[in-house]
Amino acid sequence: MTNGTNRILDDFAKLMTDAAGAAQGVRREAETMFRAQAERALNGLDLVKREEFEAVREMAIRARDENEALRKRIEALEARLPASE
Repeated sequence: MTNGTNRILDDFAKLMTDAAGAAQGVRREAETMFRAQAERALNGLDLVKREEFEAVREMAIRARDENEALRKRIEALEARLPASE
């Protein structure tokens, strides 16, 4: 009887191991499908890539700095003009 019980337990353990492997396969497949769907959805949106955003951000920072420098230059030039009354 012990031999039969061990065989049943061994078969059950093998079945559970196979089921766990199959579950992992299903999980990986579901993740792959979800990622593909999410990527398709995101590609359909009008979003910019991080690199493009950073490039435009740097351009805006440089433009703001240039505007500030030009504003100071104009103020200095205006200060040198004689006051017209």
